[in-house]
Amino acid sequence: MAYTTIDDPSAFFQTVIWSGDGSSTRSITHSGNSNLQPDFTWHKIRNSASSHMLYDSTRGVGKRLHSNQNVAEATETAEGTITSFDSDGFSVDTGSSNNFYTNQSGKTYVAWNWKCNGGTTASNSDGTITSTVQANTTAGFSIVTYAGSNSASTVGHGLGAVPEVIFVKNRDASANWKSYHKPILETHTLSLNGTGAKSDQESFNDTAPTSTVFSLLGNTDNVNRSGEDFVAYCFTPIKGYSKMGSYTGNGSNDGTFVYTGFKPAWLLIKRTDAAEDWWLHDNKRNPINPIDKQLYANNTNSVATETSEDFVSNGFKFRNFNVNWNASGGTFIYMAFAEHPFVSSKGVPVTAR
Repeated sequence: MAYTTIDDPSAFFQTVIWSGDGSSTRSITHSGNSNLQPDFTWHKIRNSASSHMLYDSTRGVGKRLHSNQNVAEATETAEGTITSFDSDGFSVDTGSSNNFYTNQSGKTYVAWNWKCNGGTTASNSDGTITSTVQANTTAGFSIVTYAGSNSASTVGHGLGAVPEVIFVKNRDASANWKSYHKPILETHTLSLNGTGAKSDQESFNDTAPTSTVFSLLGNTDNVNRSGEDFVAYCFTPIKGYSKMGSYTGNGSNDGTFVYTGFKPAWLLIKRTDAAEDWWLHDNKRNPINPIDKQLYANNTNSVATETSEDFVSNGFKFRNFNVNWNASGGTFIYMAFAEHPFVSSKGVPVTAR
């Protein structure tokens, strides 16, 4: 069997950076080996404080959520938003001093983009709640929307494999993002918009997902309030392309090494045994080692500079003992996507950075 089924990860995930011009509608295109029409775009201004903006092709262009806030979904009709998902990126409207999320002159931006199923959805009745699912089983990613119920429920996710990371947001109300991460959080949860350590909140009903459904606690604002609409982003690992897991820090500048089986393009890290930020790293803001351009999924901060780790051919290696990502004895979760598999399906190894 080949090492991986995905020789070119840029067909399913890419990061893009750009500078705003403030004057015109424009297309933001990718620079990877493959064209990629995104179905989930998460972007952030890099050089000033602003909220993260999350869009997807299931909910529709202009409907935004914020990873750093618990607010309900908003529909953006003014300037400064993504106006379309295109065959090789997305288009943005003009920016202004009051609405500067995508294209203000003097601002620099980053967007992380995942391909799902081109916006095509299907009804899914695997769970006790009927969901609407857009799934890409090759890349291990699905976008799930559903209406909450009054009782403990299950929801079909469409992956055909067990998801190891799930992020859920109430679209209709101010409620925290809730996240599931295997194996550390099967009976605990984290809030993507907060810094808190793992807590025994039963959002996922203390039940691990299966290859068809994930479980929800009953009438709760965060994941299952009756009469309210929710979105869930579900991920399962694909060898050579994506990896989710946990590690223990060693508190040394000769830090912990985490094996992924690929050279990373994007990395999300969160400490689970203490209150710390969610850290976001990528290979476009950091084209060479060490990784030192820090953004935080849970707040509005601009990019901070501090050495954290190296992206290497088969994983990532910490170069700093910072308590946020390498505290001695600290427990951490991570989620990573590939720039290149460690070995291609033809047996060709990746080169180092």
